[in-house]
Amino acid sequence: MMRYDRPVIGLAFCLSGLAGFVDALGFLSLGGFFVSFMSGNTTRFAIELAGRHAGGILLAAMILGLFVLGVVGGSLAGHFAGRQRKAAVLAFVTLALLLSAGLDSIGLGIAGAGLLAVAMGAENSVFQRDGEVTIGLTYMTGTLVKMGQRIAGALLGGPKLAFLRHFVLWLGLLSGAIAGAVAHGRIGLDAIWLAAGAAALFTFVALFMPERD
Repeated sequence: MMRYDRPVIGLAFCLSGLAGFVDALGFLSLGGFFVSFMSGNTTRFAIELAGRHAGGILLAAMILGLFVLGVVGGSLAGHFAGRQRKAAVLAFVTLALLLSAGLDSIGLGIAGAGLLAVAMGAENSVFQRDGEVTIGLTYMTGTLVKMGQRIAGALLGGPKLAFLRHFVLWLGLLSGAIAGAVAHGRIGLDAIWLAAGAAALFTFVALFMPERD
């Protein structure tokens, strides 16, 4: 992440905010399951398996599978787009969010939630180098580990503010999740339309961002 310039870090902040927003919507509508945080869903899957709760097992398995499917779709979209990889991946995310909002509006809420997981899986393909994710946008464990390492490095005489970029990324997810929780409380899952609009805006921004990673 240290190799990226400020415009890219700004886009990463916005996309982490989008992930937090969508994850809050999914968490609140699915009764404690996530659409972007698969470590949490894996734990839930294990608990449901141990308790032999068929409904929970199926829901957790569905979300995990659809998230992986989203990663595959986003990666393929980026691969075939060449120099416009970021915009192509975000267009895929936008489409998934639009379909999710549409399904929810006709009463197919579970199917819509599944497409939220597809969108979040795909979003992680925005920042890649040599086929590997360089900035994880929907999960913060690694980001917090790196932030802690940078703080430790600063205490040992290294760069004093190197931790800030990782902190900003975490702050983006936190801010988005707060906004998502507030939006859900006021307009329910109609807030997915807001997420789709934001994703479309970020797609447009990415069109004019040089592909350097």
